[in-house]
Amino acid sequence: MKLSYSWLYASVLLMTTLGLAQAADKTASSKEAKVESSVREAMAAFQVPGIAVAIIKDNEIVLSKGFGVLKHGSQQKVNADTLFGVASNTKAMTAALLAGLVDEGKLSWKTKVIDIIPEFQLPDAYVTREFTILDLLSHNSGLGLGAGDLMIWPETTLTNQDVIKGLKYLPQVSSFRSEFAYDNLMYVIAGEIIAKITGKPWQEAIQSRIFDKLGMKNTRAKFSLIPDNNKNVARAHVPLDGKLHVVGGNFLEKFSSAGSVASSVNDMSLWLKAQLNKGKYGQDGEQDLRLFSEKQSRAMWQARTLLSVPERATVQDKTHFSAYALGWFVKDYHGVKVIQHTGGILGMVSKVVMVPEENLAMVILTNQQSGFAFNALSQQILTEYLELPAKDWVAHYAAQQQTYNAEKQSDLAMQASQADKDSTPSLPLTSYAQTYIDNWYGEIVISLENNKLMMQFANTPALHGSLEHYQHNTFIVRWDDRTLEADAYVNFNLNPDGSINFVSMEAVSNATDFSFDFHDLTLKPKVSN
Repeated sequence: MKLSYSWLYASVLLMTTLGLAQAADKTASSKEAKVESSVREAMAAFQVPGIAVAIIKDNEIVLSKGFGVLKHGSQQKVNADTLFGVASNTKAMTAALLAGLVDEGKLSWKTKVIDIIPEFQLPDAYVTREFTILDLLSHNSGLGLGAGDLMIWPETTLTNQDVIKGLKYLPQVSSFRSEFAYDNLMYVIAGEIIAKITGKPWQEAIQSRIFDKLGMKNTRAKFSLIPDNNKNVARAHVPLDGKLHVVGGNFLEKFSSAGSVASSVNDMSLWLKAQLNKGKYGQDGEQDLRLFSEKQSRAMWQARTLLSVPERATVQDKTHFSAYALGWFVKDYHGVKVIQHTGGILGMVSKVVMVPEENLAMVILTNQQSGFAFNALSQQILTEYLELPAKDWVAHYAAQQQTYNAEKQSDLAMQASQADKDSTPSLPLTSYAQTYIDNWYGEIVISLENNKLMMQFANTPALHGSLEHYQHNTFIVRWDDRTLEADAYVNFNLNPDGSINFVSMEAVSNATDFSFDFHDLTLKPKVSN
């Protein structure tokens, strides 16, 4: 039979196209295989019981998978529907809710906070008057890193109204809009703004306006809202003295709009697809279904507060600028713009990364608090999908972890050696045993029990521990819950007559999570009525 030229050409073209497609599939599958191999290596290197990873490329979910177990020592496997705490990756969702309200004309980014919450008050009257919705999300308030987080972490009895009342007593450490200082409380206030405008609590607003619309069927605004029959929930782990300790249950409930969402990589993939599509998540006839407009997508990805760029980031990642946007960090990375955020709670950390011009996104959820693990994996994924020079990122971050641990132990040893071991307290222990009060936190009780001083933060059950004499009038509080890793100096400042004027606190280790902002406290003896 004689074949026509056009048919022959079409056959050759088809075979060529199929060959290219098969080659592309093979390349893609090799990338995913490398990622999966790196996940397993990271779990071993950083002592992580369970990890879930999803990758979105060109609007397709190319990988969504769980690895390891929900809980160390158990047999229940992590899968793509396992719920983890995403922590501060909640912030971008809160920003998106506000963006939708801006689109609806219910507020603007420049709306003053006091126009919606009149009782909102910061230490400076000018800042209070000028503070906008944009400022709530930009970490530029002039307050310090993690200022006031002890009002919401560990779990406290304080309410959001108590948080609002306490803001004006927090120390201002820089001028307004001049410096970056990560601030969870401003995002808690953002949730209160959403509640005021929508007439619904933040957790109901995010459920109806984001989770339900995107089909994030297992995601909940906080752990306590997860149905009792859903047992596919990761447990958190803290490595301590070489062993993994299971901790927590309901995480960051009081962080609410700043960090309380529980989600899975399957559900987070739907969220990231909407982000890459600039708010679009579907179509109803000829009309796009949107969480927010393209205009607001650009607004949320626009650099707002500049951050410094370490020299190592320029050398390693070709990063020349870094900034905070609205619920996102933005930077350049090997010639492309990267939009990302991390999240961390006790024993559980997460990372989300997007490269819009490559139509690439990823989410990494873990049930151990090793940032080295998620950094190794995010870098490995970027290396594979941006086709950068090959590098063993797990080995790179394992070396960094060794250096970090050695420096941490060295610092603690040096601090211990500097103490004047021959010194004694100026006062009898009974004199230190009093109730103290801080203007923004509230009461802290120091009691004498069996000839030992004990400390209890009145609004925070977990902050209970014993005071160990360090030197002179300085003690160290050793918290009963050792997994907090937040021991702190307690320094008693005396009046000329020998009575206690005030008490200050400061974390012993520089590695202590910044949300333990003991240094912002000024404890005064409570005057009896």
